[in-house]
Formats: sequence, C-alpha cells, structure tokens
Amino acid sequence: MKKTIIIGSLAITALSGCKKVLDTAPNNSITSSTAFSTAARVDLSLNGVYDFAQSGRYTDGSLRGYPFGAANIEQGDMRGEDMVNIATFYQIVYQNTQNSSSPNVIGLWKGLYQLIDGANVCIAGLQGALKNKVITDATATQYTAECRFLRAMAHHEALIHFARPYSDGGGQSAGVPWRDSAIASSTAVAAIYTKPRMRVDSVYGKILADLDFAEANLPATNTVYRATKAAAIALKMRVKMHMGDWAGVIAEGNKIISASAPFTSPIGGWTLDANPDDPFKLGNYSTKESIFSIKNDALDNPGVNAAISTMFAPSDHKGRGLIVISPVIYNDPRWLCDDKRRSALVSKGTDANGNQSLFIYKYRDSVGLGDYAPQIRYAEVLLTMSEAVARSAGGVSQQAIDLLNAVRNRSLGLLTEAYTAASFATQTDLVKAILFERRVEFLGEGKRWADIHRLSPDPVYGPGGIPAKALNQSVKPITTFSCGTGYTPGQGAVPYSDFRFIWPIPLTEIQQNPIIAQNPQY
Repeated sequence: MKKTIIIGSLAITALSGCKKVLDTAPNNSITSSTAFSTAARVDLSLNGVYDFAQSGRYTDGSLRGYPFGAANIEQGDMRGEDMVNIATFYQIVYQNTQNSSSPNVIGLWKGLYQLIDGANVCIAGLQGALKNKVITDATATQYTAECRFLRAMAHHEALIHFARPYSDGGGQSAGVPWRDSAIASSTAVAAIYTKPRMRVDSVYGKILADLDFAEANLPATNTVYRATKAAAIALKMRVKMHMGDWAGVIAEGNKIISASAPFTSPIGGWTLDANPDDPFKLGNYSTKESIFSIKNDALDNPGVNAAISTMFAPSDHKGRGLIVISPVIYNDPRWLCDDKRRSALVSKGTDANGNQSLFIYKYRDSVGLGDYAPQIRYAEVLLTMSEAVARSAGGVSQQAIDLLNAVRNRSLGLLTEAYTAASFATQTDLVKAILFERRVEFLGEGKRWADIHRLSPDPVYGPGGIPAKALNQSVKPITTFSCGTGYTPGQGAVPYSDFRFIWPIPLTEIQQNPIIAQNPQY
C-alpha cells in the first residue's frame, strides 16, 4: 500500500504547498499514465487511495495518521471533554488555542484533501483502464464506488472541523471546498482558483450523492478495511443524523437492522459482538461488529509519534501515555460502577508525566503499532437508529429502548439495570440517555467532537459549545478518579458563538488560493 503509486496525486495538497509538490517526483514512483496500465497496478492504485486515508505527511515532513489512520480519533477526543491531554502534544487542540498556522490544523486539512484528490485521480484512472480494457466494467464500477465512499467520508470530516453544523441555519453557512476532479495538471490547479467554499447544505448534498452511488455499487462483504454496501449505508445514517434528517436515518437504518433483537444486518450479516472489548482484542480487528476500519500493521503505520496505541497506552504498556480518561466522564454517576467497560476497556498505568492514571484500553499493539483505526462499528449503527427513532416518536419509544439496550446491556453487571419504558419520564430523558451512551461506548474512538459539533446549537440536547474540561495537571492523583462522585472541570467551556468553536482554514491554503474565505475572526 504505497502512496507513491499514484503520481498524479502528488498535486493533492489542494494548494497547501502546491508548487513544491508539483516540482518534485519521488524516485520510487511511477507516472499516472502507467499507474493504471495493468490490472495489478490498478489494484495497487486503489490501495494507494486507502493508504492516503491512513496517513499523510505532517508539516515537518514526518509521517502522521492524518486523516483517518489515527488523527481523527486522537483529535476528535482532544476537542471534547471525556479524554485529557497530559503533555504538550495536543495542548493547542485541547485548550482551543489553534490558529491558521497550527500544525494540527494544517495536517488535517492537507490529509483530507490529499485523500480526496487521491480518490479523484483513481476514479479518472479507472475510466482510462476500462476504456483500454485493462479491467472489466464491474471492477471499474466497484473501485469507483470505493473511491467515492472515501471521498464522501473525507468531505464530511472537513465539515465537522472547519464549518458550522448543518443545524445552524439549515446548512446556509460557508462549508468547505468540494473537489470531484483530479488536480493532476496545471490546468486543473488553475481551475481551483475559481471555486470558493461551497455552502454546508450543498456539500451535504454531494456527500449523499457519493454515498448513494457507493451503496448501489459496493459488495455486501469485503475485508474490514475496504468499503462495503453496509459501510456506505452506515455512513449515510451518520451524515443524515448530522443533518437532523431523522426520517432519513430511519430509512437507511432499516436496510441494515433487523426488526427485533438480537439485531443483525440483512446486508453482510453485521451484528454486535458478545463482549464490549471483543472488537479491540489484539489482532481481532475483523469481527462482525467492525464494519469499516482503517488498516495499520507493523510495516505500514503512522509511527511512534502518531499511532493510536502509543498515544493512548501508558508507558507500562510501551506507550507514550499522552492521553488519559477524564474524570468528567469516569466519575459521572450515569456510568454505572459495575459496567464491564470500566474493567475490560480501562487500564491503570503511568502517564507521560510519571503519574498513575486511567487509560482507554482499546489499542493494545504498542510494539507493532498495528491497531486498526475503527471508523464504523455496528454499535454506532444501533445507537444512531435509536436516537432517530426516539426523536421521531410521540413519546417514549420501546423500539428506541430496545436498540439502546442492545448496546448497553452487554456491559451491564446486572440485567436488572437494563432500561425499561418506566426508566424515562419523557421522550427527552430517553434521548439524553442515548446521547450519554454514545459518550461511554465510543470513549477513545474520536467520536465525541462530531457529537459536540452537531448538537451544540440544540437548546435541549446540546452542550452549547465546547464543554468545560479537566485541567491537564488536575488528574495527577489516581484518587481524582472515583466512580459516581461527579467532577467539576477546571478548564472553562467555549460557547458555541465563540469563533474558536470551528477551526480556521490553514493560512497556506488562503495564501495560495485567496478565493477560499477564512472563517471569521481568524
């Protein structure tokens, strides 16, 4: 899986250092005219697109896990309140002090648009290979669907970091640039200068068009690190959830969720694993719960400075101990003390400052750095459906409770703790319970920021901006962690109205492409 297979994609930085990459060709690369000249090279070119999703170059040239190999997990947690940054590694992200020259901002933008253009180059190459009868029509269509799936996922990730949410004004805010053609020539680069940021709702429309195509043309089953029909449907559920299109979420969910428990997908056979830690056991990355993940292995990973295992694991487990669980979530009385996730997916160890702390135990290969980066699990499908059903019902929905319980019950110490209709006085109480379950179930998987982003404008369910967080140094004593006691964070919240709620467009992009408007106050 070598990025250098697609030489055309060296122009993919979407004008972040554009001239420099256009002037340089690596010695071990092949030209775009030959990258699709044989069926074997076509396969390698598609693998190269997936590798763009796994990792890219940081501002210092080193390999990092942008956009989906590790970075979206690490930064998705650091932008929220349920994990704590211990050292200075994510301090700018954690403390919301980013600017248009911040390396994390540049790295994510560059990595996303690198992936997008890699997908576009591959789509164009597939058409040439089909015309030259190198591949069949079926192969060209499936591989194009995989590229469009990745392109959709990248554009959506860009929206949740660099634009206001859809729920703010129905998507009327400035979104991000939409790219659907390869930047592989000077003419293509010139065309970019004529395309400003697209409105949020327009970007969402194009994302859904890509995912509709992907759903129609992807196989029902594939390896966990290749897109499938169910992955496209699940991603559509996520996208429509961000749009507040609850009827749309339910329509998509019905395709991959059976009518009653135990819930199973009619497409691909996806279902929940028996235990909450099963999808994360060392080497156990292809369970029936793991719908789509980004592959890492001992030979191809973001390295010790970026791999998810080194970030999240304590030094006792050969990690760097940079990210620990926050007492904000650990001490929350709503997370039951006998919940199995507190033992199976939490470990005690030494953090980067030499203090004992609590770590998420989902990424365990601190030596080989081969932990896959989970992007879509069946647990997400069920909880997204649960929220949509709960919000759409006229009262407390039993179906929503059943979907919630399917995820929650496998972690309960006592089945008598399972939810019933009597557990919720109102529909609002049920939705809040579902939203909290998402925080616990996806702790350490980078999904917290996406929920903060979509929910913040909501006066009933939203946090109203970036929530208050634990101060870096306040989690030193292990006694800070105490189940059920609650916790008062020391780092102040950032209101939704604050310009820091969304990230700036990188200065490098603005300088080289002035038609791209900067976010206000940056």
